[in-house]
Amino acid sequence: MNLQHHIARSLQEAEIALHEFRHSENNIALIEEAARIMASTLNAGGKIIACGNGGSLCDAMHFAEELSGRFRQDRKGLAAVAIADPAHITCVGNDFGFEFIFSRFVEAVGKPGDVLLAISTSGNSGNVLRAAEAANAMGMKVIALTGKEGGKLAALAHVEIRAPHAPFADRAQEIHIKIIHCMIEAIEQLCAVK
Repeated sequence: MNLQHHIARSLQEAEIALHEFRHSENNIALIEEAARIMASTLNAGGKIIACGNGGSLCDAMHFAEELSGRFRQDRKGLAAVAIADPAHITCVGNDFGFEFIFSRFVEAVGKPGDVLLAISTSGNSGNVLRAAEAANAMGMKVIALTGKEGGKLAALAHVEIRAPHAPFADRAQEIHIKIIHCMIEAIEQLCAVK
């Protein structure tokens, strides 16, 4: 096995996926629209709640900590939280079922005008779908990062940003983290309050 060949091929696949995504003007416009919605919410005193499973949860946590902490600018902390509390997740998972771990948090903490950042590479994660449904029912906006064909999540989102179709989830996750960084940078520009 030529491991260097596999590594080079993997990097080339990632480069092709990013090139395909970047060269769609629609994708760039969608990132801007999502960032403007989130910045408007933050500037109005609202918050962003982020969720996802596995690697997507790690992306949700990264998104939230860059806003509540610091990305590139020294500025006040911005109200963002990822649904990642193990006590909440295990409590709700045990008492209601894994499908409800995100929606119960949205019901408890979300308010009309807040934003849910829902991340699912398939667009069909049941617990993420329930969170989006709960957010919509409460008058929150839903920003979705998806992959493949967008899944059921696409129809539940005010703005859906879809990674190019790839045989494995890691390519979508790599695009998602680029999208997340672009959104955070734009949000910092739009919420430039010291």
